[in-house]
Amino acid sequence: MPHPQNLSKAAAAERSIHDQHMGTADFSQAPFTIAWEVTRACAFACVHCRADAQHQADPRQLTTEESFHLIDRMKEFGSPILVFTGGDPMMRRDLFDLIAYATQQGLRCSLTPTATALPTPERLLQAKDAGIRRIAVSLDAPTAEVHEAFRQVPGSWERTLNALKNAQAVGLSAQVNTTVSTYNVDLLADMVPFIEQVNAVQWSLFFLVPTGRAQLDRMISPQEHERVFNWLYDLSKTSPFDIKVTAAPMYRRVAIQRRKAENNGGAVTFQGAGFQYADGLDRPTRGVSDGNGFLFISHIGEIQPSGFLTVSAGNVCSEDVVDVYRHSELFMNLRDISKIKGKCSVCEYREVCGGQRGRAYGITGDYLESDPACVYEPAEWNNHAA
Repeated sequence: MPHPQNLSKAAAAERSIHDQHMGTADFSQAPFTIAWEVTRACAFACVHCRADAQHQADPRQLTTEESFHLIDRMKEFGSPILVFTGGDPMMRRDLFDLIAYATQQGLRCSLTPTATALPTPERLLQAKDAGIRRIAVSLDAPTAEVHEAFRQVPGSWERTLNALKNAQAVGLSAQVNTTVSTYNVDLLADMVPFIEQVNAVQWSLFFLVPTGRAQLDRMISPQEHERVFNWLYDLSKTSPFDIKVTAAPMYRRVAIQRRKAENNGGAVTFQGAGFQYADGLDRPTRGVSDGNGFLFISHIGEIQPSGFLTVSAGNVCSEDVVDVYRHSELFMNLRDISKIKGKCSVCEYREVCGGQRGRAYGITGDYLESDPACVYEPAEWNNHAA
């Protein structure tokens, strides 16, 4: 097998494009986004839940005092986006205190409430006053029937609509999160008019990773991933909302390929390695991935690369989160593209993509293996196979 550092001319050209546009963010020193699972308590039991959420809070979840200390350490990273998630973060009674404290420390805060009766206009206004810039709600289908089969909660469709309306009523921007799976892959086009109708500023699509309750048989095929990527690329040219893809860095490769084809094979420029943003959160021009620009803190303080790669590198109660992110073997491995295995190791797009490490781990047991959801076959890999 060719060594990953031995780039072909085509790979070198892609690297040049990448270097010109990946921005100045140093993800070896600080994540761009931190997702903090402040609780696993949740009234829902979604079939794809990466967290195995439960109805009662875990007695081991971080206390208010421990949470304040964690926020103090997060500040050492600068001003990353801090996503308060769960479970249902609104089931924590001290949530608004945590948000206010994080905001005071200069972190840019967003919130992902579950669509229960909790996100009332009054409580969302409290969240806004505490410093929340945006909320994100989950909607997985354009009909109540499919959405509620997915979420396993009758009435969750209507409550999701109410949460969106309530956010708009208090002046909060809102995004819609959709988990792409075998349940809804053929319904995505029908979602577009709905995203427009509710005035969402962003449609964030999460491509299912088999972890927690999410099972491999609910993940779409590599060919379906590719089809959806190309459809999203076309949609991004005309949609009035931003499009963000999570757990599918291969979309960046598709976007580059499409733009090169449109430019007759010439040089291309790109924002966000294939993404387009206008959400006011000053996103970087390089792609964020597990442990490489992204950090996840579990409800009990486990320090992990993401909620989809549930391998722990330490715990905030006994170790310094900043030191773990910067120097632990797990996080350093994820940022070292020379350690990636399989066809990803010789792919000319590995610096802007690198494969989804959580999916590789969930399916193969090795987070450095190739992403099984990617259909692309690098020329150098084919040459090696021959």
